[in-house]
Amino acid sequence: MKNTSLPRLIAAAALAASFVAPSFSVRAQVPTQSYLRNTPSEIEREDPRVQQIIARSEEHFKLGELNLRDQRREAARAEFDKAVDAVLESGMDVRSNPRLQRYYMELVERVYRHEVPSQALPARQEGVQFVQVAQNGSAPAAPPQVGFSEQKFEPSPLDDLSKIVLTKAEETVSAEQVVQAEEIKNTLDFKFRLHPLVVQYINYYQGRGRGTMETGLRRSGQYMTMARKIFREEGVPEDVVWLGQVESSWRPTAQSWAAASGLWQFIPGTGSRFGLRQTAYVDERNSYEKATRASARYLKFLANRYRGNWELAMAAYNTGEGNIDRAIARAGVADFWTIYPYIAQETRNYVPNILAVILIAKDKAKYGFGGVQPMGALAYDTVSVPSATSLHLIASLTDSNVDYIRSLNPELRRDMTPPGESYYVRVPPKRGAQMVALLKRIPVERRNQLARVVTAAPGEDIQTIAARTGSSVSQLQQWNANVDLSKGGKLVVPAGGGAGRLVQTSLSRPRSNVTINTGLRNVTANANETLAQVAARIGASVDEVVKLNGIGPNTPLARGQQVTVPAPAGSAATPAPTTRRRR
Repeated sequence: MKNTSLPRLIAAAALAASFVAPSFSVRAQVPTQSYLRNTPSEIEREDPRVQQIIARSEEHFKLGELNLRDQRREAARAEFDKAVDAVLESGMDVRSNPRLQRYYMELVERVYRHEVPSQALPARQEGVQFVQVAQNGSAPAAPPQVGFSEQKFEPSPLDDLSKIVLTKAEETVSAEQVVQAEEIKNTLDFKFRLHPLVVQYINYYQGRGRGTMETGLRRSGQYMTMARKIFREEGVPEDVVWLGQVESSWRPTAQSWAAASGLWQFIPGTGSRFGLRQTAYVDERNSYEKATRASARYLKFLANRYRGNWELAMAAYNTGEGNIDRAIARAGVADFWTIYPYIAQETRNYVPNILAVILIAKDKAKYGFGGVQPMGALAYDTVSVPSATSLHLIASLTDSNVDYIRSLNPELRRDMTPPGESYYVRVPPKRGAQMVALLKRIPVERRNQLARVVTAAPGEDIQTIAARTGSSVSQLQQWNANVDLSKGGKLVVPAGGGAGRLVQTSLSRPRSNVTINTGLRNVTANANETLAQVAARIGASVDEVVKLNGIGPNTPLARGQQVTVPAPAGSAATPAPTTRRRR
């Protein structure tokens, strides 16, 4: 810590007196009979209020259905959003009431089904899979996978935020800690009032929450440069970007119990309100740049609403401005620490958590995190692809795998880009030009199919390549017109190939060492078996099986799914189909 004058220490000691005394904790301000408590009798007393909330929500939902029947989709979406907001901004802690939580989960399902017709849903999923809510009102074991068929999600850190209870040791704060926090606070690009809970949460992150803090500091490096640039462009203090650490721990696939999603945890209605598109094929709440810009714009809107009070803006970002407005009306003062007793527990923990994270991140070394090295910024090329382009195809054309392509494009709900429009996809760095060149070889009407890329040895002829890939010469010529093989190079091959011979060869060896297999055959996968497991079961090369099927080695397969594999040497092979049905 920097040298501090005695008068400053004395002044700080007076301020620290309130920090040290646990009795000062704002938790003591909560009325004993607060509706936020979760005893059965209080749940019963809440029932008329819950019924009013549900009735108000249903009114908006039915108006949405009427607008949908009249083909007024924008008006319908607005009413559906209001139906969801009627629950989330009711002033009640939804998870504390089993009935209200069950209704909310069902409401999200119904809204999604209206907005995404059943014929647009993947055949193997047919909609939303929810974890049953326990009768005691506890939260689901995993966040609902609202309408997503391919993308995988991780629990949001917000779900555990309301459960944090500080220990007596964490609540104890010294005068020296106060001075240190005040000094760092004065270097930030926005103002707030240092409150006991902020320094107490710094204690939490220096102790049992250290792992969480270190993970966030490391992962922040992937997005920090992008986030600061966008916040700066939108006129939002750059230090506020650390809100992303508390929202998602910098995971673009984080999803909360309330179906909030992405780095910045937008619920569907607020995401739509700030321009984030949500369809059967894309959910921009999970994008990097678009969701970050929407977050900056929402924060700026909230800061203006509360006249530059960033504690209130952050609280409203978490719980909605309607809940904060009502709390202000009850408290009579537009001050976060005064409205504290009138807001949900998650929001009470949320604001001091963010402020503590911001102070630590501003001077990591002072708080013992100087050795944490942030990850490098995400690197990728951006390429425009035509309508309904397969992610498996993109993975093949960029020498990567579909899981990596999904991770670079977390906003895509399916394993293809949206139909009916060109779309900018992120691909591995320094692979964009290669992909563009190879994509031009594939007929536009075939770009929604699976394909793979093989490397030809110098001087290898088209007949040999056709044999070892299980393709026909005509297919290879159609997809690779005017390619000069004299110096080798890359060729695009339809995945699965056709009836033909498979040649197992190392391209670094002379062609005289080539071993010819008799063909291909299909085997049936067990439920959740992977290509790697199938290959091991039949004694085949994992790489060959992956290339033949265009699916990642660790992707779970459906029961009964047909997998193309090399036939054993000398056996009569059943010709594999020339095209493969996607699972």
